[in-house]
Amino acid sequence: MINLILNKVTAVVFIFFIILTSAVSSKDTGLIFVSNEKSHEVMVIDPDTYEIIKSIKTSKRPRDLEWNSDKSKLYVACGDDDIIDVIDIETLEIVDQIDTGPSPEVFVFSPDEKLIYVSNEEDSSLGILDLEEGIIMNSVPTGAEPEGVITSKDGKTIYVTSEVADMVHVINADELFVEKNIIVGTRPRRFAFTPDEKELWVTAELSGEVWIIDTSNHEIIDVMKFLPPGFREEDVTPVGLTMNKEGTLTYLSLGRANHIAVVDTIKREVLDYILVGSRAWEVALTRDEEKLFVANGLSDDVTIINLKNNTVIKSIPVGRVPHTVVIDD
Repeated sequence: MINLILNKVTAVVFIFFIILTSAVSSKDTGLIFVSNEKSHEVMVIDPDTYEIIKSIKTSKRPRDLEWNSDKSKLYVACGDDDIIDVIDIETLEIVDQIDTGPSPEVFVFSPDEKLIYVSNEEDSSLGILDLEEGIIMNSVPTGAEPEGVITSKDGKTIYVTSEVADMVHVINADELFVEKNIIVGTRPRRFAFTPDEKELWVTAELSGEVWIIDTSNHEIIDVMKFLPPGFREEDVTPVGLTMNKEGTLTYLSLGRANHIAVVDTIKREVLDYILVGSRAWEVALTRDEEKLFVANGLSDDVTIINLKNNTVIKSIPVGRVPHTVVIDD
């Protein structure tokens, strides 16, 4: 009887160990993931060798990539198939799909991770998806060609850019209506909050600017312009941006100007320009904030930048028209 009990205890411990090991192995892999719009895949890059270790075939035109809270799954907005593919990070396989409205581009989770807010480009709306049920439960009309989506940490406010209307829509998340429309520069794209959420930074692609919004009253408090050496103003088309944890530095992709701008967030001054690939589009910062990865949409590669000295380590060829890059760290 004692041996039987010991065997059962040993079996339970072994099963628990296997589950725990499996859970750990699917997190903090350091892997780099890149969505490629035209080759319909997410490529996986080894963080040590910078070699491509897998191409995950997706639905058509994968664009934005977002993690769930524990980074066990990576969600992929596939614009031409009106769907979000779900990748299991342990197996690197697609394990689920979620229907969206027409042409999903950028999306975020609600803070409680029960909902997905997705910009539906061709439907001129913000779609609200129930994650558990996998259904579209509601939508909010926006200006034409919505793109950027971000939500406040308390989940009460959603912000959406409209590329054609040159607006940022401020949406009440509880009642799902537009509280205010903020006029910004031409073709607004993406967002970043300062860590205290007192400021919301918005890229305006065709006017070559970043517009800074005071979130307490939703008024514009500053507009920044950029001009790397040797480029004309019309070449500067900012899109992706990210901030360090302290909110002291902002890294901004300048699109056709083929540079990253390094910005002092507090002083709102450009500290440096770093030459990267053609049409720098989206950026991702490593957790230790020592490297920046840049998806270059027209040179079909990802540039890795050493942020200790703002120099390029190397560029990695990926698929056709890379859109978004994220890191599992």
